[in-house]
Amino acid sequence: MLINKLHYLTTNAQAAELACRGGVRWVQLRVKNLPAAEWQQRALAVQAVCRHHGATLIINDNPALALAIGADGVHLGQQDMAPAEARALLGPQFIIGGTANTFADVAGLVAAGVDYIGLGPFRFTATKEKLSPILGLAGYAELLGQCQAAGFTTPIIGIGGVALADVPALLATGLHGVAVSGAIGSAADPTEAAQLLVAELAKNQPVAIL
Repeated sequence: MLINKLHYLTTNAQAAELACRGGVRWVQLRVKNLPAAEWQQRALAVQAVCRHHGATLIINDNPALALAIGADGVHLGQQDMAPAEARALLGPQFIIGGTANTFADVAGLVAAGVDYIGLGPFRFTATKEKLSPILGLAGYAELLGQCQAAGFTTPIIGIGGVALADVPALLATGLHGVAVSGAIGSAADPTEAAQLLVAELAKNQPVAIL
């Protein structure tokens, strides 16, 4: 299964459209505390954008909604449904990602058979209410070294406050790619910001985790 190097976390279809115009092909819908009907309506709107642009749609935290609308997958936080339970619900074709902060977290997700792992946070980010300890470049280098030594091959994505200028150094640690929110959504021109990120990730090949 191919996991895109650039994951864009958004809360609405308008932002997804601007990002997809810039080449984003992996969109995570991340909303909190919405009534079920509104959550589904927003997910369907983002799904329409993704289908128009040929982008993958991941629903954060809500496997039941992902199944109901036929999304491509789900991303599970550490307080969400267990990956094994989500796999039993969704079946083998759905993409399942999980969040990690430590090597033990990564090992648990690898054992659970997730398709990719979001490892972070890289730096402080206002998009998370309960932020895990910040990793920084040194933290990523240490953890990715442990993953390589353990023989893990699950793609690992850097998350949390990632900016365009961070991409080369982050990929040099062995990360497969990055997830961003504000780097696109808060930019003066989100489409241009997406284009720059896509181009940067295309020219920076991550170190292979063997």
